[in-house]
Amino acid sequence: QVQLVESGGGLGQAGGSLRLSCAASGITFSIKARGWYRQAPGKQRELVAAISSGGGTNYADSVKGRFTISRDNAKNTVYLQMNSLKPEDTAVYYCNVKGWLNPQNYWGQGTQVTVSS
Repeated sequence: QVQLVESGGGLGQAGGSLRLSCAASGITFSIKARGWYRQAPGKQRELVAAISSGGGTNYADSVKGRFTISRDNAKNTVYLQMNSLKPEDTAVYYCNVKGWLNPQNYWGQGTQVTVSS
């Protein structure tokens, strides 16, 4: 059974930093991509950052230059370093893992990030 456990959320200040971690277990398939999504109140869930199996990265325009996604394959963990935080970064952040086959698409339980001005 695939489990994704996020940690590192909480309260941050505008201009500050937070680091999210997502530890995966129970993955028995080849991973296509890992990613971080977020959902603010009243808004749809959106992609924040993703890293492919080949190491390529993709970021939402709103976080480019501020957030960095990385992974530690040995620990089966993906990270999201969030710098220069803004109040509009406030959301629940979800970790995601996708395989090459459907329906290999798994989500973590989410971690709240709140940025105060």
